[in-house]
Amino acid sequence: MDKKITIALDAMGGDNAPNEICAGALKACRQFDDIEIVLTGDTERIKTCGCSHPRIHIEHATEVIDPDEHPANAIRKKKDSSLRVAMEMVRRGDAQGCVSAGSTGAIVAGGVLVVGRIDGIDRPALGIPVPTTGKVSFMLDVGATVRCKPENLLQFALMGSVYSRKILGVAEPEVKLLSNGSEDIKGDDTVLAARELMESKDSLNFGGYIEGNEVFFGKSDVIVCDGFNGNIALKLGEGMIQSLKSMLTDEVRKSFMAKMGMAFLYPTVKRLLARFNYEKYGGTPLLGVKGAVLKAHGRSKSPAIVSAISAARKFIAEDGTAQINREI
Repeated sequence: MDKKITIALDAMGGDNAPNEICAGALKACRQFDDIEIVLTGDTERIKTCGCSHPRIHIEHATEVIDPDEHPANAIRKKKDSSLRVAMEMVRRGDAQGCVSAGSTGAIVAGGVLVVGRIDGIDRPALGIPVPTTGKVSFMLDVGATVRCKPENLLQFALMGSVYSRKILGVAEPEVKLLSNGSEDIKGDDTVLAARELMESKDSLNFGGYIEGNEVFFGKSDVIVCDGFNGNIALKLGEGMIQSLKSMLTDEVRKSFMAKMGMAFLYPTVKRLLARFNYEKYGGTPLLGVKGAVLKAHGRSKSPAIVSAISAARKFIAEDGTAQINREI
């Protein structure tokens, strides 16, 4: 890549801000020589993190949006918050994208109210790569739009297909709609109507329904659902993994033979759990807005921040926003 990519990074968002955010920025600049990073937040606190680099700059912001604040109100009222300042840079064109590990609701609200929606997109969607037994599936929405119309789900399908093809490298991504059964008659009125819309869209490789018990088996490249069901499915999967880790630890502690067996199995178990590590898959893109807006996990440490910056960089380099705009 010849052209420099500027990414605004919310230095004050997330549980481990600003230290881990700044450390991630420094690692990203050392890994990618085509990016400029602007850290938004308290200048003095950022400087104490020791992330000096020729391609790292600071944009001072005096306010921080807390996770328990009303998202839309916070974005509107805290105009000098680190998150809003980062998004204003995208709106003005001073940055091509922004990354934050802060409040999900505030990121969604800022994406709509500050960055702005792409023409033809009624509601944005948060998408996330889901590790499976076969391949990585891309699921959206996982929390941006709780109540959806059939047209919203169709737009999610189109955006997810573009992201899977251009960013995840799937040549002809198959799209499936999350439902409570595989038969054509299953689903509520919204899902049934969305299915008809997707079947009639020639540019969409629509494969019908996918059930909840199939999500983690790699049976679709793109999984479409509303933000309510998507968020529940995502957190159920995360909780299940944590529960299995805890139960496995408890069982191993119960006997000497189990401990001996785990000594041999440990490398395999470690590789298996690594497949479900959120730090590996980068940020969650907010699709449908006029720029690369990525939500990093709230508990992100520097490796996860690097992954999120990498995902934003690729989205910008592939001109993801324009690709979605053309598809819509």
